Amino acid sequence: KSFCLHNICVCTVYIYYVYINTHTYSGIAGGIEICITFPTEYVKTQLQLDEKANPPRYKGIVDCVKQTVRDHGVKGLYRGLSSLVYGSIPKAAVRFGMFEFLSNKMRDESGKLDSTQGLICGLGAGVAEAIVVVCPMETVKVKFIHDQTSANPKYRGFFHGVREIVRTQGLKGTYQGLTATVLKQGSNQAIRFYVMTALRNWYKGDNPQKTINPLVTGVFGAVAGAASVFGNTPLDVIKTRMQGLEAHKYKSTVDCAIKIMKHEGPAAFYKGTVPRLGRVCMDVAIVFIIYEEVVKVLNKVWKTD
Repeated sequence: KSFCLHNICVCTVYIYYVYINTHTYSGIAGGIEICITFPTEYVKTQLQLDEKANPPRYKGIVDCVKQTVRDHGVKGLYRGLSSLVYGSIPKAAVRFGMFEFLSNKMRDESGKLDSTQGLICGLGAGVAEAIVVVCPMETVKVKFIHDQTSANPKYRGFFHGVREIVRTQGLKGTYQGLTATVLKQGSNQAIRFYVMTALRNWYKGDNPQKTINPLVTGVFGAVAGAASVFGNTPLDVIKTRMQGLEAHKYKSTVDCAIKIMKHEGPAAFYKGTVPRLGRVCMDVAIVFIIYEEVVKVLNKVWKTD
């Protein structure tokens, strides 16, 4: 009995260890990717915050980059980076942890997950990460980026900025645009995991044991990322407006959508699509490659009947 108990304890510790490591590697990969591609995220956010009625501050992507570098130097393109870097590991842990939890409940006897089930599991993962990590992370990022264009920027750094937000607005100040964030992240992961699951099943065909080359996984991830960009950028625009320094103008998510449509037209819902497309495709490709490869290694080391 003591031998069995010892084995159970060892197994439990090991499973916890591989779980943490899998999501840590995914988070680290995401953090490195963010550091490389953040200028595209910065430009996307500035374009989404730029209201036509004001009139617009930027003429396009290139003009946004030129004005930022002229006024703040190259480092200005990295304003708000810290919030995404700090959130990359917990976000990956919640996303893939929830997906694995849900998918393990839904797989058939052979361990296969169909695309519809992948969509449902992805939706659950997206909602979970939105509530636990993404909403406060994105709120801080958007406020930092928006603050840089103010006449008198008030946030001196990540920790100072968070303290100021909490001091002036309370904890709810870090959870602005929660509904829009839940809708955006839920649809994000629903689309991505649906596409990834469908492509993975198509590639494997009748052989569920067929291995997938990392490059193929990367291509599938990029396609899944692109699908999510075209599928939910309107929600991303609404989320950004709800989290900016002028969020007080909107009574709710619906009110924000109505005002954007009324004053700026339907094209405004796709502001920042091009820079977002570049970053998201690389992000999803890299994170899925790391995740799939780590899981593949762990499945060889730790086999269960």
